[in-house]
Order: sequence, then C-alpha cells, then structure tokens
Amino acid sequence: MAGAAPAPMILLLLTAAFFIQAQTKLQSSGESFTSVEISQKGLNFVKDLLVTKAISSIIPLELAPIKKSMKIPFLGGVQMVLSNITIHGIDVGSSSYVKPGDTGIAIVASGITCSLTMNWRYSYSTWLFPIYVSDEGSASIQVEGMEVGLTLGLEIQEGTLKLSLLDCGCLVKEISINLDGGASWLYQGLIDAFEEEIESAVENGITKKLKEGTLKLDSFLQALPKEIPLDDNGSLNVTLVNVPLLSNSSIGFDINGLFTSSRNAPVPRYTEKNSQSLSACEDPPKMLGISLDEAVFNSASALYFNADFMRWIVDKIPDQSLLNTAGWRFIIPQLYRKYPNDDMNLNISLSSAPVIVISDRGIDSTVYADLIIDVVEASEKITPVACISLVIRTSASTKIIGNNLAGSVRLNDFTMSLKWSKVGNLHLYLIQPVIWTFVQTVFLPYTNGILGKGFPLPIIHGFTLQNAQLICSNSRITVCSDLNYTDSLKQISLV
Repeated sequence: MAGAAPAPMILLLLTAAFFIQAQTKLQSSGESFTSVEISQKGLNFVKDLLVTKAISSIIPLELAPIKKSMKIPFLGGVQMVLSNITIHGIDVGSSSYVKPGDTGIAIVASGITCSLTMNWRYSYSTWLFPIYVSDEGSASIQVEGMEVGLTLGLEIQEGTLKLSLLDCGCLVKEISINLDGGASWLYQGLIDAFEEEIESAVENGITKKLKEGTLKLDSFLQALPKEIPLDDNGSLNVTLVNVPLLSNSSIGFDINGLFTSSRNAPVPRYTEKNSQSLSACEDPPKMLGISLDEAVFNSASALYFNADFMRWIVDKIPDQSLLNTAGWRFIIPQLYRKYPNDDMNLNISLSSAPVIVISDRGIDSTVYADLIIDVVEASEKITPVACISLVIRTSASTKIIGNNLAGSVRLNDFTMSLKWSKVGNLHLYLIQPVIWTFVQTVFLPYTNGILGKGFPLPIIHGFTLQNAQLICSNSRITVCSDLNYTDSLKQISLV
C-alpha cells in the first residue's frame, strides 16, 4: 500500500481557484423575455449524466508504459517495464457534488475506485553469473479513494454558452498491486516500488481526458442552434443574452425568446422586464424552471398576423343552411330579397394582432376581427354585402405536450358593431346568435387545433420534460419540471 498527499488538498485547491479566479462580467448584450433556471436538483441530474457519459467514453483508458532501472546488491542493474496499463472500470459512487459560484461551476467527486490491469517484465545480468535473467507476467491494480475535480467557467459568447476549464485535478490516495505469472511472489516488492509512478500515470491520464472532454462539450454547446424553426413563417429566437446568473444553488440563463419572421417583417418592440427568480419551482423542488413573458406570446401573435395567416374564408360550417341567404331571410330580410337562395361565404380577417395578457388569474386575450358577409351569385361572382366588426374576448388554458407549450381557448364574450352595409341597416341583436354559433363551432375549434400542437420550449434535443407544472403570475407563465434524458449526447464523445 502507498500513502498519498493530504486528502483534502485537492478540494482546497479547487475551491480556492473557483472563488478567486474572477472573470470580467459582460454588459447586457440583448433583451430577454425568457428565463431558464437550473436548480441544484437539476445540476445534480446533469452532473450524474455527464459523469456517466465521461466514464463510458474513458473506458478502456490505456496509460503510457513505465520503465525503471534499479541497482540491487549482488545483482547489479535491474530493468523493469510496466506495459499495457489499462483502466477497465471506474466507480464514482455517490460521493460527488456540483456547486455553482460567482463565475462558474465546480464539480468534485471523491471516494472513486478504479480497476486496472497491466503487464510486467524485468531483466538483469550479473557479474556473479554470466547469464541473462528475465521474467514477466500480469498484474491487477486497485485504486482506492481517488478524488477528481474541475472548475468550469461560463460566459455568453455571440449568443451561445462558452465553457472554459479554469482548473482540473486528480488525486490518487492509495493503490494495491497484485502480480500474476512468473515468480510473482518473488518480485512483488520490486513492483511495489512503481506505486508512485502508477499513481502519477493514473492522475495524468484522467486529467488529460477531462481536459479533452471539456473542449468537446464546449464545441457541442457552441454548435447548438440560436433559433428553432417553426414553419415557413418564422422561428423562435433562443439566443442567449446577458451573463449567466449564478447563485450558490442554481444557474440561470436569459434568452431572447421572441418569435421572429422569416420574411424580414418588422418586429414590434416589447418592454424587457427584469429577470425573476423562479422561486415558484421550489415547492416541490424541480430540476428546471422556464419563465416566459407575455411578450413571447404577443410576438407569436404579431408574427402570424403580419404573415397574413389570420385570414379565413369560411364556406363550410356544421349548420350549412346558415351559408345560404335563405337561412337569413328572417334575420336580414333585405339580403334574401336582393339575393334569393344564393350561397354565402364568411370572410374573416383580424384587424390587428390578438393581445395576450397574463396574470395570476390566468391568460386572457382580445381578438379584433372584421367579418365580411359575401354572397356567391349564380355566376360565381362574389359580392361583399356587409362588414361587422367583432371584439372577441377569450380565456386560455395551457398544458405541456412533450417539450411543447400547448393550449386552448374558450369564449368569454364578444361585442359587435356594423362597419358598413350594402343591404341597409342590420339589427345586430338578431345576428348575434348566428355569430355566436359561428365563433363557437368554427373559429374556436380552428384556433384550438393550432394551439393544441403548441410551440417548442428552449430544451436541448434529447431531454424531455417530466411531471411539468404550469404557474401563471403577473405577465409571465412559468414551467416547473423535472427532466428525462434520451441520449442526445450519443452523437459526441465527451472524452
């Protein structure tokens, strides 16, 4: 057995480096309307995931051969070589932790055990016997109480997360070597003299692989997209802005979070609100909190309004008789007299983007629309005969489907006013039941069909939300969730 340097030393060095090495904080570089916070529970989940991935990538790890010469009385010079030194197993156990600090994050694991194998060979010749003597065999090595730690710096660089290695170290406390083959019982003492060299080889090999893994993980993060395409109309801007928000138990990121047009349409300006601590996700504790400002939803509304997506011509409804002037003969008699038994279309267009307001009472929206009544004459000529302005007020409920935030709306009330008419004055109170039926049976089902699919939340591909909860507060929706992992990192080798 061989002793090691004081066990707490590596932890002290890593801790000192973690809190002393300060990075200059960047100034705010953009507006944020979505906040993401990873709690201590979430950091532990990611830490365990990365440790598992790193171990699977390391094993088997072959270390450099070790050669040593010794002078032994009566024997003379003895040449010893250890080769094919390979780490076959690493067990981290549960003695590991991750701790955020002012400028980055420290990951420390202690009590690690490793199993290794190697080949050994020695040779010597002596003046007493003019012959060459050699022997060889194999050996198993057990490393106990190894400690590994690294300190990672986090910063936002050109809208993505930049990972840098501030410090990294590995300390082996104790090893045991058991020889097999040859006259192994005779040479055990000679091989034990290699303990320090084996310890150093293990420490250097693990440290080197951790450095390589950090570079590959940084490349993976740098390659993450800055926008999530939705359709031909636009995408979701997931550019990171500002600086990471680090506390002693969480890491937070600010994301632009707005929907943007693929057609270079003008983007409305929204007032950025201060980042909020996602304390709502602490009881019960969740791994991840995502807070979306109502500006996110209003940017989606503006995107599809500007793309002329919010225009519909309705020529089929559940009660098809209402799309013939005969069905209106008692509601608008002059319409039937002028266009008897002609088919009708309802041409609906929003006059402005729907306005969405979020409060602790829920989600409300107001829709301003123009409904034009068209008559389809026998010659297929379409004649607009009246336009009614609608103000539709709805309430929304939300739910999580996969990694999408989806929802549905229900009608609260609506008001009507006559904008113009070619068939005389209209008695709107007579028309109101027809419009109510149309809104309930056509407009809302169509809208809910779209909202039911949802839009993507800023989650790295391969992770899925689990047991998510939704909380509405002043101007925000917060998603509190645990995570599940489906091996999105399979495409990269961390080490």
